[in-house]
Parts: sequence; structure tokens; C-alpha cells
Amino acid sequence: MFRSSFVTALAAGACVAGSGVTGAYANPASGLAPHRAVYDLQLKDASERSGIAGMYGRMVYEFNGSPCDGYTVSFRFVTQVNTGEETRLTDQQTTTYEDLKTGSFRFLTRSFTDEKLDKEVRGTAREEKTGVSVDLTAPDTKQVELAASRFPTEHMLEVIDHAKKGERFFESRIFDGSDSGDKTLMTTAVVGKKEKPKAGDPDADKAGTFSKQAFWPVSVAYYNDTSDGDAVPVYRMSFKLYENGITRDLTMDYGEFVLSGKLAKLEMLKQQDCK
Repeated sequence: MFRSSFVTALAAGACVAGSGVTGAYANPASGLAPHRAVYDLQLKDASERSGIAGMYGRMVYEFNGSPCDGYTVSFRFVTQVNTGEETRLTDQQTTTYEDLKTGSFRFLTRSFTDEKLDKEVRGTAREEKTGVSVDLTAPDTKQVELAASRFPTEHMLEVIDHAKKGERFFESRIFDGSDSGDKTLMTTAVVGKKEKPKAGDPDADKAGTFSKQAFWPVSVAYYNDTSDGDAVPVYRMSFKLYENGITRDLTMDYGEFVLSGKLAKLEMLKQQDCK
């Protein structure tokens, strides 16, 4: 599953351990740009165990809002998978709302296979002094108390903050409502030195006015948040990150198969003013 962590989608280990401060990164000057990005997806690599002979698709990611009114994300991830014996269409649709001032987060994800609903995950989460409290209404109604974590936009702001400070490696615990919406994930992020796009890079050209701006190469690994820890990440993602939160040149590594995501279209949306 693609995560909007930087998405989309990330606090240092020490900060997470002592977290509980609502909206730690609720800075009106955060500079995250409302935008709609379309990525073309292709299979980069697949092991025999994956059972995947071919795969391609498209991802649409829309980020909107402001520090005052909160941020919304609409995300759709559609792929056609060829197993060699059959072809199936997968469609994941996610919408979230995050208020950095109050430390609250709403999430809804619907997953379809061949246009039939497989799973729906719906709930709300809020930052408390002792951690994150989650109220789920689907797939089951229940309340879960989790360790202190960052929500996706907080995570993105933290990656940018570390990048600006030249801090190349840090760990975070995050909650993004993924899977069944009842657990956190540990992440390790590696941020490279700022780079200028190379001439003739077609992916950079799609970034429009940002095509000549510098970016940070970022890699994030996601691990199950267990007491003993997992040596192997559940999922890895690498991307090029601009200071305003826009990303391109994605690589999504699920272990047994790897997808690449190239920026096909970027539309800047109107910046909402704080009232």
C-alpha cells in the first residue's frame, strides 16, 4: 500500500518517545503547496515468488488545505496486475483530514478488486498526552490506544525540517490509518544532500516551475511496530522531495516486487489563506 506519508508522508526517535505535544509542527509558515499530482506506475522488478508477470497503473494524489483549517488528502492508486494466468484490477481510494492545531486525524480507505469492494477502513485518531487514541467504525467498531506517533502531514513537515538542518538519518513512529487502522509503524528515514535536477530529465520536466529547483533524495523504510522489532521492513519508498512537499521519481519496494512512479502531470492548486 502506498503511504501518503510524506506521502505521504514522518519525529526523531527521542521526540517520539516523549511525544504528546499537540501539533508540534503546526507552523503557519510551513510552506506546503496545495497540488494535484498524477504518477504513471510501472513494474520495475518482481521475484518468482510474487506471482506477478506484469503490472502497471496510475496514482493520483491531491493535497489541499492550510495550517489554520487543516489539510486534506485525496489519493487513488489503480493497478492492473497480470499473473500470467489472469489479469485483475486493484483500486485503492483514500481520503484523510488532519488538523495540526488540535492533533486530530480522520481517515477512510476503500479497496476494490475488479470493481468489487474488498475492504473498508474508517476512523478517527487524536493525539493525547499518553499517546494516540483511535476510534474505528470499520471494518469493526472499536477503540485502540497506541503509542505516541506522528500523523502523515506532521511526518512530512518533520522530514523537511530534518533535511533543512542537514540531519541525514532519523527514526519515527507514525500512524496513517493504513491496513486495518489499528496499529502504528516505525520508520527510518535517510535524507541525502540537496541536488539540482540533471539536464534532460523527463520526470523533472513534468514538475513545471519546479523543474530547475533543488530537491532532497529521501528513502523511508516502514517496519511493524513490535516489541522485538523486525529486521526486514514491510515496505520501502524512495523519492525526490521539494521543500514545498511535492515529490517525484518514486520507487515503491514491497519486498517481492518493486514499482516505479514517474510524474505525469502536476497541477498547482490555490493556496488557502488563514483567516
